[in-house]
Amino acid sequence: MADISINFCGIKSPNPFWLASSPVTNNGEMIQRAFEAGWGGAVWKTLGLEEKTPIVNVSPRIAGMDLEDKKAVALENLEMITDRSLDENLKEIRETKKKYPKNIIIASLMVSNDEASWTEITKRVLDSGADGLELNFGCPHGMPEKGMGAATGKSPSNVEKVCAWVKKVSGKLPVIAKLTPNITDMREPALAAKNGGADALAAINTVQAVIGVDLNTLIPRPTVNGKSALGGMSGPAVKPIALRFITELYLDKRIGLPISGMGGITTWQDAAEFLLMGASGLQVCTAVMHYGYRIVEDLNDGLSNFMDEKGFKTIQEMVGVSAQKISSHAALAREPRPISKIERELCAKCDLCYLGCSDGGHQAITLDKERIPTVDEEKCVGCGLCATICPVENCVTMAYNK
Repeated sequence: MADISINFCGIKSPNPFWLASSPVTNNGEMIQRAFEAGWGGAVWKTLGLEEKTPIVNVSPRIAGMDLEDKKAVALENLEMITDRSLDENLKEIRETKKKYPKNIIIASLMVSNDEASWTEITKRVLDSGADGLELNFGCPHGMPEKGMGAATGKSPSNVEKVCAWVKKVSGKLPVIAKLTPNITDMREPALAAKNGGADALAAINTVQAVIGVDLNTLIPRPTVNGKSALGGMSGPAVKPIALRFITELYLDKRIGLPISGMGGITTWQDAAEFLLMGASGLQVCTAVMHYGYRIVEDLNDGLSNFMDEKGFKTIQEMVGVSAQKISSHAALAREPRPISKIERELCAKCDLCYLGCSDGGHQAITLDKERIPTVDEEKCVGCGLCATICPVENCVTMAYNK
């Protein structure tokens, strides 16, 4: 049976699934219930120095994007860091760690961009029993006027300074730099974090976005007393963005730090993809907000069964296996090209492949008298659109002619 435990920058966890710093890790009672459900670890909702930067949240602060009959394929939040006192949070971290010594607790931190503030909060957290520190360089709406969150994360020089300030105080306690995706090249702040002494990276934080507009009121959502603001988007819709950044971080040999991957992980299949593209550990938030803590049972079981099926004995054996298949576009083969193959017996006669090829492809599909699509192999360029949009599994496939 596969071993799904991990050793992430020296932090040993019973499984790779940690709760991300967010509303799902707001207090000790919640995290203790999550550990009972089977989560390996939790990154505590981001802590700050409330006496220097009081936190007052707006309401409502969450809105979703639906796709046809699928609810909340993305969430946008205007959520701030914890609005509870640092002392209260640290007390609950101690209590939770004492009760669940084998589960991992990471303290997420975000304060003003000055050495005194970072030194103070690091010192205050050190005796809490936390297994590591995560530096929040990603919150897209987190007090930018004070240089907090993504305002720091977009500046490699500031990332390096903050990591160095924290490492000077934290000693052997691992430091994880959580990076913002709201930047062209994440590798630069990642290198800066490494130069500052960070032991690992976490990616991605939320993507700055406008989730949509209420067409009755004509006000963007979430609507707060007649106005809105740019927020952080999460959930399944951001998964391709997350995989792109994780792949780039993993493949850059200058960086060489373990990556805690997050951004749209909902199923064990998602988890496997993140590991295969370079993540060494995983964090989940939006899926828990949607379905609850119990999803970890499916995540653990599904990933373990997949590893057994593929012959992976440990998580580490999976890390980056698929990332090695990424190359430049210029290096991709042009020949031979596959041809669309359609199984007549499976066809639902929905016409989608025909319409897609006709209006978005190369006019290689026609309909016969029975309204079954047929492929003109001379015209088919093997683009894969028809197989992508067909709603019937295995009805349209791409195959090479022998």
